[in-house]
Amino acid sequence: MKNKLILEIEQPPLTAPAEPAEETVQDAAPVKENKIRKNLTALLSGRFLISDATLNNLPFLFYLALLGLCYIANGYYAQSKDREYDKLNAQIQDLHSRYVIAQAQLMYLSKESEVAKMAAPLGLKESLVPPDKIVLNKDIKSSTH
Repeated sequence: MKNKLILEIEQPPLTAPAEPAEETVQDAAPVKENKIRKNLTALLSGRFLISDATLNNLPFLFYLALLGLCYIANGYYAQSKDREYDKLNAQIQDLHSRYVIAQAQLMYLSKESEVAKMAAPLGLKESLVPPDKIVLNKDIKSSTH
């Protein structure tokens, strides 16, 4: 409120002689520049915070501040999820390579020659004689039933 009073005192008196219309057109640019300077100094000094327009728009400014905080929080959340995604992809690649290695070792160890080498210390040997084929006669098969 004090600023308003000071501004009212600094205004020229209303009884000042009217200037010609041509001069006001020429003086329009300095007045606009002076307004910009006045608004800039009010912004930098913080005087705009006590104006009625700012106080009327305070809920909207709080809403904008809340939206800004939500935007920042969403950015941090997205970054953390991105890091977690990269970490899980690295684990998947590691587990896949382990799977391929284990599968290759299993294929190697299940070969007949490797099984024979591992069974030799147990006293088991590979048979050199092929197995005999057992053939049943149809007559014997029908008489047993």
